Amino acid sequence: MALLFLGKDPNTNGDDCPTVWVDDTSADLVLQGWKADAATEQECLTVGHIPDNEAVIRIPARMVPLIRKACDEAGQRSAVQ
Repeated sequence: MALLFLGKDPNTNGDDCPTVWVDDTSADLVLQGWKADAATEQECLTVGHIPDNEAVIRIPARMVPLIRKACDEAGQRSAVQ
């Protein structure tokens, strides 16, 4: 597996910030984001549960262009597989 780096939150210092990648083998999106606060997690729990191997993360809206780019890249890679 290798991750194709697509970008970091443009409004952060470049360290410890939300980041977007695409797995070049599976075409999965890989997202690093801020851990959701307790209130956000509680709201998410109203429609289900959060398994131990999952997390609720928050990605800033200003990263939508990067996520679109990642979706396009993942779509192209999955079409080839």
